[in-house]
Amino acid sequence: MKVAVISAILENPILCQEKFNSTLASFRGNIKGRMGIPLEEEVSVISIVVKGELNEINSLTGKLGNINGVTVKTAISKKEI
Repeated sequence: MKVAVISAILENPILCQEKFNSTLASFRGNIKGRMGIPLEEEVSVISIVVKGELNEINSLTGKLGNINGVTVKTAISKKEI
């Protein structure tokens, strides 16, 4: 298992927030923490701490990145836990 931080920028969150949240809900067993900051009405920044196998982390990152209006980057620990 690895620990990762997924950073997401939601441009126009009103349009993509529902799909974003439902995608996160399907990975709730892997999510250890979440922090969201609404910067303006048009942009929200969200950081998600996850723990899981590399393929689970990559799957979540890919699904979030495929949502229209969402930009995602992930930092994954090198160390197995």
